[in-house]
Amino acid sequence: MPKPSIDRSGGYEAAAAEFMTIRSGSSVGVKVVREWVRALPDDAAVLDLGCGHGLPISQALIDEGVQLYAIDVSPTLIAAFRRRFPHVPAECSAVEHSEFFGRRFDGVVAWGLAFLLDPEVQASLIRKVAGALNPGGRFLFTSPQRACEWMDTVTGQRSVSLGSDGYRAALRGAGLTLIGEADDEGENHYYFVCKPNDDRRAGKASG
Repeated sequence: MPKPSIDRSGGYEAAAAEFMTIRSGSSVGVKVVREWVRALPDDAAVLDLGCGHGLPISQALIDEGVQLYAIDVSPTLIAAFRRRFPHVPAECSAVEHSEFFGRRFDGVVAWGLAFLLDPEVQASLIRKVAGALNPGGRFLFTSPQRACEWMDTVTGQRSVSLGSDGYRAALRGAGLTLIGEADDEGENHYYFVCKPNDDRRAGKASG
């Protein structure tokens, strides 16, 4: 008798249809992401972590002219992404194991993802992002400003925010600088991060 398959998506594979319905009809996050992209070089290479089916965040990135690479662990969501954007390199993988981290990027986005991961995986992912960013590269991710735990509204799974102080420490340890924070109309909290142009300045990250 075959063993049941293990869901590595934190419940998002089972909830893929509901998630696609929710996000397809939403523009939350688009304004912030579009403004963030405009600080990147022309034709920037950008990695979208937890891209889902590509709406609305991946679409906004593509509309801004970036060279997009995308990752999602849900087979259903990445299949929908590939149908929508067949020319975008897209990988079905847990983000922390992605082969795309062997490349270099001008920007990395993790919208609605970080807090779905265990705290130690979040810290590991931050280190991987730091290694994949070009000097001067930017990282944008969302997670609540305060350290907290809650149940994800779509999957019912545990979510964890390290909070501003926790993320600041993890970023500093990876040689990245937290340069700003903001909230959007959907009450999502954003962390704006930069990799110093001179790696010797990494230890001088704000804190």
